[in-house]
Amino acid sequence: MLKPGHRKGEWLEIRVPETLMGEPVQRVLEHTPLAPKLVTKLMHNKGLVLQGSKLRLQLFPAEERDFPSDWMELNVLYEDDFTLVVNKPSGIEVHPSEKGQRRTLAHAVAAYYEMSNQDVRVRHIHRIDKETTGPVLYAKNEFAHYQYDKEMREKKIERIYLALAEGMLSQDRGTINKPIGQDRHHSTKRRVSETGDSAVTHYEVVERFADHTLVRLRLETGRTHQIRVHLSAIGHPLAGDGLYGGKRGLISRQALHGEQLLWHHPWTNELLSARAPLPDDFSAALDKLREREQQE
Repeated sequence: MLKPGHRKGEWLEIRVPETLMGEPVQRVLEHTPLAPKLVTKLMHNKGLVLQGSKLRLQLFPAEERDFPSDWMELNVLYEDDFTLVVNKPSGIEVHPSEKGQRRTLAHAVAAYYEMSNQDVRVRHIHRIDKETTGPVLYAKNEFAHYQYDKEMREKKIERIYLALAEGMLSQDRGTINKPIGQDRHHSTKRRVSETGDSAVTHYEVVERFADHTLVRLRLETGRTHQIRVHLSAIGHPLAGDGLYGGKRGLISRQALHGEQLLWHHPWTNELLSARAPLPDDFSAALDKLREREQQE
């Protein structure tokens, strides 16, 4: 693979190794991660130029922002020319769920791009629930978007969560393999269903309390409400998750936090990661449980 070289405005300049000097441009492109569809588009738009020892690719064209800006505090966990990762707070959606909706994470990211003079569309790669906190991955150009979508399909983007479940899980680690489908009586709710989509969740116990368990979870699939449904199905709903049977004595929302996101750089394939700090309400719930343990 050719090294990404340096970005100059809209263009990415790549030094062509001597072994490929004089080769046709199509031969040189075989050593890049560019998809054939994108290569065709670049060639049509004259966004691909081979000049001696340099290959120039127009991967960062100025784009019209597709969301109006809503200014709010944004915690950026990672950023480069291809990628943005932000820590989503509780209480806002990743993307509008109805026409005309404002003050979503998409609007906050649009404001961040505007503030930092980046003419970039908002391209989220995955979603997390409105009340769940943690990293959300964004592609900053069409090439990165294609690569990340491919990684999602191939299950190469890993999301690791922390959850506070009610009750005490007896096993130190385990796997929940139960298909998930839509609840016929509640349009926004999901349930375990034999006719649902395959869903696999791996968990390990981090800390046990008298009546709660802190668990770390890895998703093999990414179904809507997967962790919430799976833990409820085995009799351990999330603390604060009223929709799936959890109580709200410790925390007023489901106690679910995206702890870490792992992905590969779209050009170099280098494994990258971003960690999100535990939010205050989740930390406070754990502190209460630990205080109770000390008093007993």
